[in-house]
Amino acid sequence: MTHTRPLFRLVLAAALCVALAVPAGLTLATRAEAAAPLTIDIYGPGQSKLKVALAQPLYGPDANATAPVEAVDLQKHLVHNLDYLPFIERIAGGTILGGDRLDAFSGPDVDFRRFQLADADLLVTTGWFPAKEAGSWTVELRVFQAFTGKLLVGKAYYDITGPQIPRLADKFCAAFMEKLTGHGEFFLATLAFSKRLGPRDKERNIWTVGATGRDLTQVTDLKGLSMSPSWSNDGRYIIFTHLGARYHSLGVWDRATRQTHQIKFPGNTIIGPTFTPENKVAVSLASRGNPDIYLLNHIFRKEQVLVQNWAIDVSPSFSHDGTRMAFTSSRLGNPHIFLKDFTTGEEKRVTFNGNYNTDPDLSPDGTLVAFARRTSEGHRIFVMDLKSGRERQVTFGPGNDEQPAFAPDGYFLAFTSNRSGKYELYLTTRHGDTPKEVPTGPGEANFPAWGMVPGQ
Repeated sequence: MTHTRPLFRLVLAAALCVALAVPAGLTLATRAEAAAPLTIDIYGPGQSKLKVALAQPLYGPDANATAPVEAVDLQKHLVHNLDYLPFIERIAGGTILGGDRLDAFSGPDVDFRRFQLADADLLVTTGWFPAKEAGSWTVELRVFQAFTGKLLVGKAYYDITGPQIPRLADKFCAAFMEKLTGHGEFFLATLAFSKRLGPRDKERNIWTVGATGRDLTQVTDLKGLSMSPSWSNDGRYIIFTHLGARYHSLGVWDRATRQTHQIKFPGNTIIGPTFTPENKVAVSLASRGNPDIYLLNHIFRKEQVLVQNWAIDVSPSFSHDGTRMAFTSSRLGNPHIFLKDFTTGEEKRVTFNGNYNTDPDLSPDGTLVAFARRTSEGHRIFVMDLKSGRERQVTFGPGNDEQPAFAPDGYFLAFTSNRSGKYELYLTTRHGDTPKEVPTGPGEANFPAWGMVPGQ
């Protein structure tokens, strides 16, 4: 977004023209009558920031009563989530004249004036009501445009208990982000990654974690090194490379059964497996010497060769429509990023700067490729527009930044970096916003891969 802030506010205030649907179970005194959807272009190069204030949660039946302890927990998780959005600037409650505790969370008694004076663009309110089931709650969350009082988002969540609070925060923030940008997948996505618990630990296993560090879980328990995970499109399987003491294998973890299977291939070299849009598997296998890229069918048998060359060809990555595949090849001596167009069969080189480019990852729409380049300052992440050929450096160290992975929204990028002294997971965006760490607990973490798990 390229508007200056005053113009941006005028556009924001004038852009609401269609009534928003109110979720079942919500009675909203303030409706956005004749209001149009508010959108923010997070994909443009000059995105602006929205100032967002969170009012203190209220106990629905009595605004003067103290909200339950679960409300404090939800507020903490909402703050944690919103701080991951680089286009959001959160206004601290202590800076608001008159305070951030309101007499109402909806209707004409909401005092928008104090938030207008605090320069807020958006106001988030929360109301809590006892549910029929003892110990559970109905939670109503709303987002208002502060300068008009019009409703942007209204959600009600029923029979909520303490353990459900983090996921409730994720669901609401996903709805909030989708309203603003058209994409809310980030807060509902899960990262798979490879983790070593300590510097003396000889094992690496596959773990999963939410995009903002919640629900850290170890999913494999194998001797040896498990790395390069990839999620199936239906969220059921994670495939990965496993290096054991005697042989290499393709690891397959099944979320439904919580079981891990290992599949061997001739040549004993298995590099960078990834699921295709059809839920088949592309992987580099050294059946004839140097690795070529093969397509495996749904029972993990070779179906066809995707890339075959005398050189080393690894790290396949696909656009969501399956028409393009990026990969790394040494066919010109040094590793560079190549692109295969399956509609024409053409393979062409796309990186011409630097002499060591690896770890390609295509954006979901196939228009961008993120990759790691070795520079004089260390490895850095770059993003290239495949249509124009223009590239942009999006990380700047310190240390090494490697293994970029586009989130399902095509906006966020996960990568691994040792800028802290050990390899950990970080997030930036396609524009190169300030990296933010994804908490993964003690030990080293690398090889991030995104997935959408149903029901989470």
